[in-house]
Amino acid sequence: MTVASTHSHHGYITDKEKYLLRLKRIEGQARGVHKMVDDEKYCIDILTQISALTSALEAVAVGLLEDHLRHCVVDAARLSDDAAEEKIREATQAIARLVR
Repeated sequence: MTVASTHSHHGYITDKEKYLLRLKRIEGQARGVHKMVDDEKYCIDILTQISALTSALEAVAVGLLEDHLRHCVVDAARLSDDAAEEKIREATQAIARLVR
């Protein structure tokens, strides 16, 4: 049995609605950028909106990472050292993907 299968829920579950609202706003921002390109808006204005969109996505990613550390990693550490190592390795790989 993997550590993931021993959890009844993911760490973000208590903030699920908050994440869904943020993601809905991000979807709207992405559609706005699409429309700006379609309407041939000024490049710098589009880049400004892309920067805001990137920041919003990064905020969601950092929140999910924090939830993962606070819940999934802590829960795994309570199970065993090996389970904790697995979750830490997952988190480290996720961080590496985020900072590329």
